Amino acid sequence: MDVSSRREDDEIEIDLGEVFFLLLSRIWMIALCGILGAVAAFLISSFVVTELYQSTTKVYILNNDSGNITTSDLQLGTQLTKDYVVMITSRSVLEKVIEDNALTDETYASLEKKTSVKATNDTRIVSITVTDPSPVKAQYLANEIRKVAAERIEEVMNIEAVNTVDEANLPTKPSSPNVLKWVAIGGLLGAFACAGVILISFLMDDTVKTSEDVEKYLNMSTLGMIPVKEEEKHGKNQKSGKSGRTSRPSRSAEDDEEEAVPRRRENSNRSASHSRRGSAAVAKERSASMSDETGLVIDLEPDTGAEQEEDRGSTENAGN
Repeated sequence: MDVSSRREDDEIEIDLGEVFFLLLSRIWMIALCGILGAVAAFLISSFVVTELYQSTTKVYILNNDSGNITTSDLQLGTQLTKDYVVMITSRSVLEKVIEDNALTDETYASLEKKTSVKATNDTRIVSITVTDPSPVKAQYLANEIRKVAAERIEEVMNIEAVNTVDEANLPTKPSSPNVLKWVAIGGLLGAFACAGVILISFLMDDTVKTSEDVEKYLNMSTLGMIPVKEEEKHGKNQKSGKSGRTSRPSRSAEDDEEEAVPRRRENSNRSASHSRRGSAAVAKERSASMSDETGLVIDLEPDTGAEQEEDRGSTENAGN
């Protein structure tokens, strides 16, 4: 039971529709990677990879002394074509080409790698192709290999003649690299690589993001969702910590209204006390001036009891 449950747990269900919409939402990223891959392939094929040129020569091999060619001669010649192909690239032929032309920068292995021999189907025509970074050298090597191979085939296989069908041509355009092919392959590789990375990151992501994920992975139904902006709070705390300022908690309108009531009461009390002090000072000045004129002491100060009653009334009005 444990093994079967583990196997079931190890299985990963992939929703093709979800994968399709995921790739569709990231289509701009896939296209960008494809363009970058195509540009990289273009730059590499144009400026990094060495251009190669191919030169081809063709020969026709006869194995009959007379000029008459029978059906048996054609069948035998077709069967012997494979032997000619092997003999043209033999060590004796290529090493003689290197020795006769003093090719110090070439070896048998390197020259064999540059040389390719192909026989046309159902014919006795053999094509000898040489590939080299220099077009002139490719043409020269193809002609030399053809000459030495013809002598070697006549000597070993007792062939009457090896006739030349086409001389080696001088190539004017490089055979490789094919820039368009490289660009197409680079674009496809970039797009597929980007899509693969997106799919791998999607499959490796096992975090729960929505209520559907809870029901899918935990087999539990969600009763409600509480939105919490943890990222914004975390970002604000980091900014306040960097600037060296402490962040104050947000205040509601009710809190501001509660603090404003006692402030208004204090302001009204202060204004009432200032007005009482001002009236008392004015009364003292008037009594002093009248006593100087008449010689009598006149008390014009306001009644403190009345003032206290007025203060209490103003305070009650402010509280209300």
